[in-house]
Amino acid sequence: MPSKAVPLGPTAQAGRSHRWPAVVAWGLWALTLLTLPVVNWLDQRLRQVGLSALAILEPAAFPLVAAALTAATVGAVLASRRRRHPVGWLLLAVGLSAQFSNLASDYVHYGVMVRPGGLPGAGYLTGFYNSGTVVMVTCIGFVVLLTPTGSLPTPRWRWWARIQVAATVLLVVAAALSPHPLEPEDPTYEGPLAAPAALSDLLAVAGVAGVVTLLGGLLAAAGSLVVRFRRARGLERQQLRWLALAAAVSAVALLAAVAVAVLGAPLGVVLIAAGISVALLPLATGAAILRYRLYDLDRVISRTLAYGLLTVLLGLGYAVVVLGLGRLLGRDSSLIVAAATLAVAAAFQPARRRIQAGVDRRFNRRRHDAAHTIAAFSAHLRDEIDLATLTGELLTVVDQTMQPTQTSLWLRHNEPIPTGGAAARQLDR
Repeated sequence: MPSKAVPLGPTAQAGRSHRWPAVVAWGLWALTLLTLPVVNWLDQRLRQVGLSALAILEPAAFPLVAAALTAATVGAVLASRRRRHPVGWLLLAVGLSAQFSNLASDYVHYGVMVRPGGLPGAGYLTGFYNSGTVVMVTCIGFVVLLTPTGSLPTPRWRWWARIQVAATVLLVVAAALSPHPLEPEDPTYEGPLAAPAALSDLLAVAGVAGVVTLLGGLLAAAGSLVVRFRRARGLERQQLRWLALAAAVSAVALLAAVAVAVLGAPLGVVLIAAGISVALLPLATGAAILRYRLYDLDRVISRTLAYGLLTVLLGLGYAVVVLGLGRLLGRDSSLIVAAATLAVAAAFQPARRRIQAGVDRRFNRRRHDAAHTIAAFSAHLRDEIDLATLTGELLTVVDQTMQPTQTSLWLRHNEPIPTGGAAARQLDR
């Protein structure tokens, strides 16, 4: 007898529905990654004909490429694990649109300026190859606006979101209908979709209005994070603190890149600093949404400050010892280096403990107070022999340091517990 197909049960159907978003997300990530060799191949063709200025994968473009790949990777992870959260898909769109813009730029310039008519659809793409950048900026604005909850801060932001979408469509249409889409590379070229010359001024005004609206949208989205932080409590506040930390570190790295560039540092150092600054925000966004070790943030900040100050102080101490002994023993003496190294090694642990205590006292007060409470209880534990008193004090210490919603202590005894205290106590808030 022929076999009869058995319909899938609800569990199997649910499993398939859960797998499909992950497959789509990682497929888009792979598509983003596959654009790199194609762009590199087209770059080589442009350099061979003397159009190196139009090549995309130059050293100066390293920060943007790193940001695009980081955003796509974080977006794939988020979309595969939190398929209903829009930020993961938006980050994927950021990476994919950035790489599409690079690929379309090379494709259009090679197909129009090097081999006219040799690449299919190159002429029609002349008005759209900058659209990837427009979509990327719009998606970045929505990522900031929807992080970390996946919804707008308040329903009143809906009209602003609609304006951003309308400005994006306006910019894309204005670029597609531009009479000279290849300016300044080829100001005489007219695309096949070019609008009549009478509409050129109107398209220019529409393009400027769209750019201003999108840039204003980025500023408004950044302001929405401030509004969220002031209203947030608990877990959401911890998520926003991760984003604030990443934004601060990114700003410092970007300023460092500008400073070393002004001072004439090698290009590689500048690009690494810039790449770090642009890649941190997608990583912090992913960590905040996935809620990965959010409550270690205070520890991360305190350790970073402590070891940063320790490095500066020990470096200054090393320099002082070397300069001071150098005048006495001569700059070429090996005793100077040995003495400075021994001095720094001897001062490392005491200095670290003092600096860490100072940082905790100033920036991580809860941990500092908890450490003092535990130390005081440990000292009192050596002198106290009354079990009932120790029970109450132990639960009090746990409540003050850990701050749980409920604490219980159960003791098993062969003899009754001495009067004067309870063997167990419940603390409910």
